[in-house]
Amino acid sequence: MMQFLAKAGLAVMLTAGTLAGTVVPAAAQLNIIIGEPDRGPPQDYRRPPPGYDRPPQGYGRPSRGCNPQLAENLARDYGFRRARVVDITPRRVIVQGWTRRGQDEMSFGNVRGCPALRR
Repeated sequence: MMQFLAKAGLAVMLTAGTLAGTVVPAAAQLNIIIGEPDRGPPQDYRRPPPGYDRPPQGYGRPSRGCNPQLAENLARDYGFRRARVVDITPRRVIVQGWTRRGQDEMSFGNVRGCPALRR
């Protein structure tokens, strides 16, 4: 008789554990909405991940390359007169102008900030 009660108790405990395991996930799926239920998900204000297919929409800044006008202004700061952009490649922006020694050219990197590469 003692073995029968032990086995019955074990069966009751297994059944209770199984029922408790199914009740918890069912309770996690309960949604209570107070307010506007038609509202969409919150807006994502993070930047797009690197290698994003489409160009960024907005962000209020120009393309990531060197701005030709900034390259001309930097060349003027280096002493060039009548500086003008003559060529833009994926890696460089080339500016020509006049210095005290005559006609000269300068190269800038085609990245944001236009770092000087060669004078």
